[in-house]
Order: sequence, then structure tokens, then C-alpha cells
Amino acid sequence: MELLRKLFLSHVGQTSDAPLMIEVERAEGVFLYGPEGQRYFDLVSGVSVSNVGHSNPQVVDAVCRQARDYMHLMVYGEMIERPQVEYATRLTSLLPDSLQSVYFVNSGSEAIEGALKLAKRYTGRPHIVAFRNAYHGSTHGSLSVMGGEEFRQAFRPLLPGSRHIGFNETNELDTIDETVACVLVEPVQGEGGIRTPAPGFLEALRARCNETGSLLIFDEIQTGMGRTGHLFAFQKYGVVPDILCVAKAFGGGMPLGGFIASHQIMDCLKTNPVLGHITTFGGHPVCCAAGLAALNFLLEHRIIEQVEAKAAIYREIVGAHPLVREIRGSGLILAVELGDPELVQRVLQALPEAGAIGDLFLFCDTAFRIAPPLIITEEEVRESAKIVTGVLDSLM
Repeated sequence: MELLRKLFLSHVGQTSDAPLMIEVERAEGVFLYGPEGQRYFDLVSGVSVSNVGHSNPQVVDAVCRQARDYMHLMVYGEMIERPQVEYATRLTSLLPDSLQSVYFVNSGSEAIEGALKLAKRYTGRPHIVAFRNAYHGSTHGSLSVMGGEEFRQAFRPLLPGSRHIGFNETNELDTIDETVACVLVEPVQGEGGIRTPAPGFLEALRARCNETGSLLIFDEIQTGMGRTGHLFAFQKYGVVPDILCVAKAFGGGMPLGGFIASHQIMDCLKTNPVLGHITTFGGHPVCCAAGLAALNFLLEHRIIEQVEAKAAIYREIVGAHPLVREIRGSGLILAVELGDPELVQRVLQALPEAGAIGDLFLFCDTAFRIAPPLIITEEEVRESAKIVTGVLDSLM
């Protein structure tokens, strides 16, 4: 185990000076297991990826079956591959008529990149409006619309023409004008500390985009695939985007993303120039098979319908602790607000020893997240909530 840790630090590119350094031997359901039998509640889900749980048998079987049939064949869009067709057909059957064309990519960042290109190509306009404290990925285009200057400043110059306004700040919507190709927004802000839309805000944003002819793009990379108690958050809040970006849980644990629009909008990528957007591995057949299996599992077992009740238990148990100022959230994506960055770090450092894995937010250092796999049982919710409150007790 010590050798593996040394090799990890020596040969795997690092993203910080303080990685979590937990070695995982296997994972099943809502648990991660260490090489010496340690068991950890996964309260992060790989940042909202493992919605149907780790090593879900239905997903694993789909992966194995497809891998035996074929894996990569040809650059995306040239071959008719059954997993892509079946997944796109099943997904769009659950979406409004204006969201019927799926372009598969590899990740959330790529979904954002594709959506931004699509909006600029369709409208012929140069500007993009995004929101402060929003996270959309780490590639140059997605970094340009990220709402945190600390993460952007070292990589300038970035994509020109990007503007940022405040989430839930209706008075700033006039920034959206006829030069704006698109407005990119998370219907529930994730890395900003799980900020839900104020009543009427998304409706006002939709109306303003309609007035100016700007396309409205929803980033549902974290909130999609049942996380908020609806298949997508836009269905919960009743506002339909022009382009929908998905990833994370979209692949059922495999790397998969997508952007979804009407045929009228999407078709502009086919000409002037031809191959207006292209990807080699996007929509990999094994990933699409896994994603379809995960979606079917969620629907067949009515998992999404149980999300709000499970979230309510966390709110009841963890929210009652004297160190907790509030719990924000939408379904099973929750921010436990402590109001103290140092206390948050102490909680996150203590959780693994107590048997759980937590995580922080990029743009809200006073809270930590609770976002377990959606398959978690109510009994497991109570057990994991008590682990969290036990850690909080130890820090009083």
C-alpha cells in the first residue's frame, strides 16, 4: 500500500498539494472499501456521477455485453451504433419536443464547449453571458465562462466577449442584449454552494432570452439524471432551455457527456463548415450502453421518486445540529452551511476516520456537500447522517 501511494505521487499528475490519499480496493452501492477492509460512506458520488451506485450490476452487465460486441469503431457520427441510437431515443422520449437531438461527447467540459460553439454558430453573435460563482469545466472555453476569477486569472487571455452577472439577480438581466449568442446557467448552482433559483428568476431569464433572441443553455451536468428529485432540474422548476448540457451521471459511471437541442438548432453544425463539431471518442458505445442501463435502472426502480424523502432525513438529522447554520439544496445535492471555512476543513479531514467521504465547494468555503448515490436507503441515510453529526459533535 505504501509503495502504491509513492507511485501515485510520483507518476500521476496532481491537482493539489493535498490529495485525499484514500486507496480504494473496491466500491459497491454507496460504499468505498480500502485494502484493509475500511468502509466509507460515499457522500460525494464522484461529484454527482454515481447516481445508481458503485458496481451497479445492471450497468456492469451492459458494459460487459457491449465490450464483447464492439468498442470504438469510427469517428463520431459516421457509423450507426446501436447504443448511441437507443440511448438518444430513450432519453429524448422523456424530454420536451424542443430537445430531441443529442450530440454525444466525452465529458461535461466538452458538452459546454459544444453548446457554446453551437449557440454562436446558430445566432451568429459574439457574446456569452454566464454567472458569478458558476463552474462549467476547465478547458479554455468553459474556463472563460467560469464564475470564479481565482481559477481564471492564471490562464488569460481567455475567450473574448464573456460577461458575468449575479445568480438570482433579476435586475442584472438587462446585460443580456441582441449581441448575446447565449446565456449559460446552472439551474441550481453547484460549486457556489447549492444555490437554488429564487421564485421567478429562471422565468425572467427565459423571457429575457426570448426578447433578445439569445439561446438559453442549462448546465445540468451535476443536477441531471435524477439528482434533484426530477430527471432534470429544469423539469422541477418549469423552464425549458434551448440547449441542455449533461454529463457526470449521464454515463452511469463511464465517461460520457452530451448537449441536446432542437433539430433546427443542432443541424447548423452539419454545414458551413461541414464537421462543424467533431469528436473521436464521444458517444463511445460502451459508455452509451452504461448510460442507458443507468437511466433504465433509475426509472424501473422508481429511484428518482424517493430522492426528496431521503433528502428530508438529512435535513432533519444534520440540520438540527447546533453547528449547522442551514442546509441548502435541491433533492440529494445538499450544502451543509457552517459559516466557518476552518471548521469545514476540520470536518472533511475527520470524516474518513469516522467512515464517510465528504467534499468542499470551489466557490463556497463555508459549507460542505452531501450528495450520496441516489440508491442510498433511508436506513443508510440515517446511519451516514449520524456519522456526520458525530464528527460535528467531536469538533464542538
